[in-house]
Amino acid sequence: MSHIWLQIIITLVATLVLSIVVGRYLAKVVTDQKTVFDRVFDPIDNLTYRLIGKQACSQPMNWKRYTINMLATNLVMAIVIYLVLVFQNFLPLNPQNFAGMEPIQAFNTAISFITNTNWQSYGGESTLSNFSQMAAITFPMFTSAATGFVVAIAFIRALLVKDGGANLGNFYRDMIRFTTRVLLPIVLLLSIFLIWQGVPQTLDASVALSPIQGGHQTLTLGPVAAQEAIENLGTNGGGFFNVNAAHPFQNPTPLTNFVLLLLMASLPAALVVMFGCMIKNHRQSAVIYGVMGLMLVGFLILCVIPEQAGTPLLQQLGIETHASALQPGGNMEGKEVRFAISQSSLYAAYTTAFTTGSINSMHDSFTPMGGLPTLVQMMLQCVFGGKGVGFLNFLIYGLIGVFVAGLMVGRTPEFLGKKIEKREIILVSLALLIHPLVILAPSAWSMVMPYGVSSLGNAGAHGYSEVLYAFASAAANNGSAFGGLNANTPWYNSAIAVAILIGRYPPIIFLMAVAGSLAAKPTIKASVGTLRTDTPLFGAWWLATIMIVGALTFLPALVLGPIAEFFAMNKHLLF
Repeated sequence: MSHIWLQIIITLVATLVLSIVVGRYLAKVVTDQKTVFDRVFDPIDNLTYRLIGKQACSQPMNWKRYTINMLATNLVMAIVIYLVLVFQNFLPLNPQNFAGMEPIQAFNTAISFITNTNWQSYGGESTLSNFSQMAAITFPMFTSAATGFVVAIAFIRALLVKDGGANLGNFYRDMIRFTTRVLLPIVLLLSIFLIWQGVPQTLDASVALSPIQGGHQTLTLGPVAAQEAIENLGTNGGGFFNVNAAHPFQNPTPLTNFVLLLLMASLPAALVVMFGCMIKNHRQSAVIYGVMGLMLVGFLILCVIPEQAGTPLLQQLGIETHASALQPGGNMEGKEVRFAISQSSLYAAYTTAFTTGSINSMHDSFTPMGGLPTLVQMMLQCVFGGKGVGFLNFLIYGLIGVFVAGLMVGRTPEFLGKKIEKREIILVSLALLIHPLVILAPSAWSMVMPYGVSSLGNAGAHGYSEVLYAFASAAANNGSAFGGLNANTPWYNSAIAVAILIGRYPPIIFLMAVAGSLAAKPTIKASVGTLRTDTPLFGAWWLATIMIVGALTFLPALVLGPIAEFFAMNKHLLF
């Protein structure tokens, strides 16, 4: 077992080190400080400004203008994606002559990819042309990641500005700088690395092979490496192949598996470090990072140990054994032998903590307790979370914690010198309540309607977990699937798309309104009566707030799903 935990520890330490380096670089990018790459990136940025319009990229924006421009830009891109998918049979680079995507499924896919969710109710290699994979799938992986990031940047600026909130930055300039100075160069380098490791990057549709056992086999190819790099770096998760990173063309070696894990974590974790640099309070960012990291480690352990222990019933039957030198027991169902249990569990914990959605094993095959942490992390949506949005959700709990603690101990509820009052609490409460609403309501409806139940691959508690996972993944902008659920139906394509939309944009709007409200307030210097938020004590309170609110919100649903299945499994009742 020691080698298992050594692999996990190395990954966690590498994540920490990488996030510190990247976080400091991000801080320089968003605060217009000089970097060693300016000579390379400045001409690219300036060319893009000219193409869009220098005036549009230079005007300062308050929270309303910033939000409206973000929504309008996302709407236009979503329409373009939809049209590409529906009319792909008339577009180039379609050597397999795939038909256009069905309109409702295209709507689901367009909404999914423009929101950084990347939920897929289709098999990529059997549905999309090379042109669609690049223009409708890879393209929004850049823009959706950038959108979440720059919204978080605008919110952080609201805590720092002293002009009444008239200037939270410029949405277009922020998008361009983050894309050209962060996403594009990293993706270029990592694509070359993935090609070296064996990931295809070609416009050829397939290759015919003659296996040594006889017969013929056709392997699908395409521009996989570039998509795989941004898929994980941008916490997108949508795979070129239907089985995602379990496919040897998408994740061929243990080294690529390790790099993909770091890619998922790098930018969300770096954003916390960047926050400390921007506000010039590294103690505050250390508290946030510590709480997020503690949750990540805790849920990771909860995922690894049950999977390593395996299924009790199978152990009693002698099917799983602890005597194997290759694999010391555990639940290998749904997992690739080349990654085994530890790397599969680690990948599952990372992809739901950082709301990426990329998978290298089938979560539907996890034990009830092994699959539970994947659900909880998406429900909380702040165990680092995705690009920008996870950080903002964490701040929601922090603002609620500040307000409640201030009332309890008689201290002024402030966060970074900004008073937290009734208006802010109403707005953050609305943003917080939307998330469980779009998870629990459609999950309950799906379990009582024939068109919802008919898609289940399993009965009882496990079937319920399949539905609950689908809507949790949609609301959290994760996009991974538990499996076992046929989501390519009019009901699930429509309901999941609506859940994605409501789970993405209204919370952003409410939080930007909070940003505008905080920006308009004067910054108050800390005094004896100030409740400090950069101490380990408040970090513990922050964690307690997340767990208490999360438990009150989601525990009943979890009891009906994986928890009930766990107790049933121990009574030899399987679904």
